[in-house]
Amino acid sequence: MSTERIRMSSSIGSGGSVSVRWAFMLITTLFFMWGVSYGLLDVLNKHFQETLHVTKAQSGLLQGAYFGAYFLVAMPAGYFMSRRGYKAGILAGLMLYAVGALLFVPAAMVNNFMMFLFALFVLACGLGCLETAANPYATVLGDPNGAERRLNLAQSFNGLGQFVGPMIGGTLFFSQTTADEAQDTVKMTYVAIACVVIGIAFLFKRTALPDIRESEEAAAQHGNTSLWQQKHFVGGVVAQFFYVAAQVGVGAFFINYATEHWHGVTNQSASYMLSVAMICFMLGRFFSTWLMGRVAPALILASYAAINIVLCGVVMLGVGDVSVVALVAIFFFMSTMFPTIFAMGVKNLGNATKQASSFMIMAIVGGAIMPYFMGLISDKLSTAVSYGLPLLCFVVVLFYALSQRRNAA
Repeated sequence: MSTERIRMSSSIGSGGSVSVRWAFMLITTLFFMWGVSYGLLDVLNKHFQETLHVTKAQSGLLQGAYFGAYFLVAMPAGYFMSRRGYKAGILAGLMLYAVGALLFVPAAMVNNFMMFLFALFVLACGLGCLETAANPYATVLGDPNGAERRLNLAQSFNGLGQFVGPMIGGTLFFSQTTADEAQDTVKMTYVAIACVVIGIAFLFKRTALPDIRESEEAAAQHGNTSLWQQKHFVGGVVAQFFYVAAQVGVGAFFINYATEHWHGVTNQSASYMLSVAMICFMLGRFFSTWLMGRVAPALILASYAAINIVLCGVVMLGVGDVSVVALVAIFFFMSTMFPTIFAMGVKNLGNATKQASSFMIMAIVGGAIMPYFMGLISDKLSTAVSYGLPLLCFVVVLFYALSQRRNAA
């Protein structure tokens, strides 16, 4: 189809043309950068427990502020992009990302937990704009039949960022001898991130991205049917809510779980173990992208959800290093869930894709809720028992995957 070979002029350098392939490559940088941010978040959770002496439930508010921002910004971002286009949404998101990162400077200077929460909230507002733009852009930038596979490929670089994040955090945040030194390290890390983000924003500003509105309209297959009458979309929003709740919960207390159940593991070494888990997450996305060329995405999603239900059960048993290994393995099988659910949910929605994307991003609020309740269970019972909540979430994902497999059949 003609929309798969869009060419537009570019203002990079002396000029030239920008292809769909180049646009896709540029979009993948966004996936990497919000992966770095998310990878650092789980390390900050344990770091603030140590330096600011907050409880596990209180540290879970980090995820609450982070993913709560997604819920609040998704609809305004979708409306803004409907009027101004994807590029404007991306630029707005990058600027908010940079501002939030720079707000870590005053937060570290006064060493105040609430200010750190505010900085993360602003930063995550930017990420919410980026996800509302980049996820649907990747799905419609080409043949609709390859939407799930294309988004999984882009999200693979998100997994790479999530691997880099804990490596940075573990190396820098837990290597200092005093709380003041540790907070200074946090501050400088986020200043560096802000500089990189501003550079990426400049690159996007100088690039003419393909306009895919015609492609969206051509993909519409449901006439004037209400968005909320699309079962694959409604089910996708519900499944995404519970999946993100599971993913964030699994990662939020990973360091706590590893130090509690593997003898001799320190906070720093547990951070490195989290990076290993993120490698599994990244490899899972690359492997799943390859596998989707041979196996239906719905079948892969169902199989992975079923495996994670079993692995969560092993984690709940708390049988030492075996359970920690099971916890690491969960990341591999979570890898494909977000992009697959997202692509299934917004597939063939035509010019309603931006609006549908907003609701799919709002569903990320599940990640704001889960850590607090897992923290409460951890404080009152044990960290191991708290992993029963992600188990229930994977059950919901399994039901959605099975329903989509039936529909495809």
